[in-house]
Amino acid sequence: MDLTLPLDHAAIERILPHRYPFLFVDRITEFEVDRRIVGIKNVSLNERYLSHVASGGRPAVPPMILTEAVAQVGAILILAKPENRQRLIFFAGIERVRFRRPVRPGDVVIIEANVIRLRGRMGRLKGVATVDGRTVIDGTMTFALGPATPNQP
Repeated sequence: MDLTLPLDHAAIERILPHRYPFLFVDRITEFEVDRRIVGIKNVSLNERYLSHVASGGRPAVPPMILTEAVAQVGAILILAKPENRQRLIFFAGIERVRFRRPVRPGDVVIIEANVIRLRGRMGRLKGVATVDGRTVIDGTMTFALGPATPNQP
């Protein structure tokens, strides 16, 4: 697989099993194997998941969608390795996730995930998403790698 940066939507779909409307990463701009990755999510007014409730009637991205976007960027980091390409990545837990401010249509979310620990099929990532240099979400995520199909060893 070609990992020439930036990775566009088609390259991301070759790595992640997610598809529209559940794919929340538009581009990968930086990639250091087993260390860190940086991705981008452009938020438009047409996103079907925008919430008007928690933000006083103004549309905003729900915090759990931001959490999933950070997780997907981290998953690309892990699944892009040749030995992990035929596997699925599963959330094992999220810790100390803090939502700092709302993300609105027109915002460009820069998502960075850094490896804290990788051991066999388990690992931990630290994720941070920013808009205009200001943190909108940060936290730690634990993941486990599993077979792509239930019948694989």
